[in-house]
Amino acid sequence: VIKCKAAVAWEAGKPLSIEEVEVAPPKAHEVRIKIVATAVCHTDAYTLSGADPEGCFPVILGHEGAGIVESVGEGVTKVKKGDTVIPLYIPQCGECKFCKNPKTNLCQKIRITQGKGVMPDGTSRFTCKGKQIYHFMGTSTFSEYTVVADISVAKIDAAAPLDKVCLLGCGISTGYGAAVNTAKVEPGSTCAVFGLGGVGLAVIMGCKIAGASRIIGIDINKDKYAKAKEFGATECISPQDSKKPIQEVLVEMTDGGVDYSFECIGNVGVMRAALEACHKGWGVSVVVGVAAAGQEISTRPFQLVTGRTWKGTAFGGWKSVDNVPKLVTEYMSKKIKVDEFVTHTLPFDKINEAFDLMHSGK
Repeated sequence: VIKCKAAVAWEAGKPLSIEEVEVAPPKAHEVRIKIVATAVCHTDAYTLSGADPEGCFPVILGHEGAGIVESVGEGVTKVKKGDTVIPLYIPQCGECKFCKNPKTNLCQKIRITQGKGVMPDGTSRFTCKGKQIYHFMGTSTFSEYTVVADISVAKIDAAAPLDKVCLLGCGISTGYGAAVNTAKVEPGSTCAVFGLGGVGLAVIMGCKIAGASRIIGIDINKDKYAKAKEFGATECISPQDSKKPIQEVLVEMTDGGVDYSFECIGNVGVMRAALEACHKGWGVSVVVGVAAAGQEISTRPFQLVTGRTWKGTAFGGWKSVDNVPKLVTEYMSKKIKVDEFVTHTLPFDKINEAFDLMHSGK
């Protein structure tokens, strides 16, 4: 058993608490990882807020991390002690019907136990003050050591800087993949990206790499426009600058609508606007943002009858074990940006400040 520091969420709506936790050794087909760097994501904040129907407490949150394998359980063959890895919240077992289908990346092998906050055998590897602590998204990267299933880990280039590539565990991969895998943006196309946070910037990057000729960034926070343009946005607009609905503004700006739109916020009203900003006959809108539980989307069916397509994406459609190492290689060869997404680097015990910075849009 390893004793280490972790940021524990004891209950919903309260700040994280830095505690000493015990991390049990990995069982069969499990891997224990020394986490070197982790990022914070709105998904962690969503669960912490208490709005997540799958949220269990007390829990160790975090799902964008990178580290070194400390030990492996019986039967683990893909990684060994000392390997550099990224934990994966969407695993890839290679055996379930989802893994065998090239159309999806949504491996279901451990989905049920992962959603309940436990390892595949139904138990937790974390204890603190005599209490069992739940796992989160199969990763729990807000701990100096964590235990994950062996299908939830990608071995990456040992030379990669872990304080950067941890971001490939969720946000950057999600946005980039939404453009290149889910939408399959084509050269010369016109794109609109709603929400210019980390995921939105990654979508812009993907659209640019795919050869889009016009990329319109949309956000009410104008402080984000300069960064969006660095990533490839050709122009940025705010929905608050017009009396007309934003979809009407975009349809007028683009002679009938955009070829591809992306919703990177998790707001069902914006999802509708993103679809309706698409061009009749061929426009495709991708839902990337995660809306709160129980919310529903709506539009007039005529929008779809007249040739628009509504799609969704999780982790950018990447089959995780296969593709995360390739994304790291693309970063190392300067094909994709990662460093530019990092705004602040804080010590682990300042993790609540990181959440404050995220909530303030900084």
